[in-house]
Amino acid sequence: MTVIGINGSPRKKWNTATLLTKALEGAASKGADTELFHLYDIDFKGCTSCFACKIIDGPHYGRCALKDDLSPILKKIENEADAIILGAPVYFGAMTGVMRSFIERLLFAPIVYSRKSLSVFPRKIKTGLIYTMNATEKMSAERGYGTMISSTEAYFRTVFGDAETFCCYDTYQFPDYSKVIMEIMDPVEKAARRKEVFPDDCRKVFELGCRIASKA
Repeated sequence: MTVIGINGSPRKKWNTATLLTKALEGAASKGADTELFHLYDIDFKGCTSCFACKIIDGPHYGRCALKDDLSPILKKIENEADAIILGAPVYFGAMTGVMRSFIERLLFAPIVYSRKSLSVFPRKIKTGLIYTMNATEKMSAERGYGTMISSTEAYFRTVFGDAETFCCYDTYQFPDYSKVIMEIMDPVEKAARRKEVFPDDCRKVFELGCRIASKA
């Protein structure tokens, strides 16, 4: 069993990467082989709307035709992954641009405009989506973050058959808040949440990884 993690954060050792690593550890505890890719280390772009993936009997039908550093990762997902887990921080109410570009390449190619089935991906795989954000859960709801989160999960279900989402709210952004202006938030409260709540979030995504590996 192979579970692939995709980190859509520019930071490799902070909130998103930590949660993603914990989720992969959960999958590994169920016997999965895991691999983690950091999108900010990869030279690629989003979908160019060439539509080569839609040409019936074409050489790229159902697969992205672009050739760059992302291509072997997409191929690995198609041929080897039993599950994938994605992690991204939320910036300005949306996932990072690099994660959005990755999802364009991952999901658009196997989608077809058919009444019978919308996906020609060769098999079903389990997917997990992890988001981290500075916003509280209340702020997230007020600003409509849920629309992006639920619609993205729906697209993953359409293509791969199954998806599960976890959101980590009110994250601790800076190692040292004394170096930044922070008048609208309380650094003491942020630190307390990091100490008291974040470990529980780590436990929850570990369990998410366990579930995904078990289902796969």
